[in-house]
Amino acid sequence: MPGAEPAPGQAHVDQAIEWLVQLRYNTPTVPAEQAFGRWLDQHPHNALAWAQVQAMSEEFSSLPRELSRRTLEGTQRRSISRRDSLKLLGLLGAAGTLGWVGREPLGLPTLLADKHTATGERRTFHNNDGSVIQLNTASAIDLRFAADLRALSLIQGEVSIDTGNDPRPLRVTTRDGVLQTQGSQLLVRERTDGTLLAVRQGSVTLYPGNGTAPRIARPGEQLLYSANGQVGPAVTHADPWGWREGVLSVQRMPLGEFIAELSRYRPGVLRCAEAVAGLKVFGTYQLADTDQILALVAEALPIRIDYRTRYWVSVSPA
Repeated sequence: MPGAEPAPGQAHVDQAIEWLVQLRYNTPTVPAEQAFGRWLDQHPHNALAWAQVQAMSEEFSSLPRELSRRTLEGTQRRSISRRDSLKLLGLLGAAGTLGWVGREPLGLPTLLADKHTATGERRTFHNNDGSVIQLNTASAIDLRFAADLRALSLIQGEVSIDTGNDPRPLRVTTRDGVLQTQGSQLLVRERTDGTLLAVRQGSVTLYPGNGTAPRIARPGEQLLYSANGQVGPAVTHADPWGWREGVLSVQRMPLGEFIAELSRYRPGVLRCAEAVAGLKVFGTYQLADTDQILALVAEALPIRIDYRTRYWVSVSPA
């Protein structure tokens, strides 16, 4: 569309924050849910702004309830200047919710990143050094190549990297630690309980946070590491590499976990009732159509899918 903004503007972000406050701190009513759905439908950038704010809202989860509410409401009342962003970053960092310097709230670094994807989007980048980088949904990275080192920073989300045959090592900076590798294939994903590292080829040296001794990850290994230095085998019910082929492949994944995973690939709200959250999901599903995935799961399990709007979907007992 001629003259359209390339990304959500400040007004869209402000409105998304206001909706986040309403939906998180008040019991949603049917009229409120309907109004939220209408707002999402009004403009494509509303849905994009909501996805960005929702993705970054985890940064507020460890703050005291009233403090996080006042913080969100305060940012909604005015445009967020660079100075305001740094103040908010300091507040979040003091609360222990940010793992590394330079990360700002409300998805701002995502929009400014060297490479990024929107919710539901996956992109592949073939670089001049021979490396191939794939970004999963709602992800962002920065790249810095020098004469003796290639550096990648995972700002948000999930990235798969084939380092190629370039003799320079690749250093990957994440929220919870640093990775260094050469001639390998690896995958890195931010999770709420830490950062997932999966290795398909070659070896990767992991330097966890908190000064913990480095750990070598080898082909076939999946490790979960955190900023406090903890490192251990990652427990997963899905093929971590599946999204590179556009699929979500799971084995005995609890439905609640499956719905949370699926929600990464679609904007809006996707909720699962506790009564059915423990049901097990099997199979391989095409990520290109998340509505079809929900329909297929509903055929296999005793559940129903309720669409209050296109962006507000609930999963409950049949």
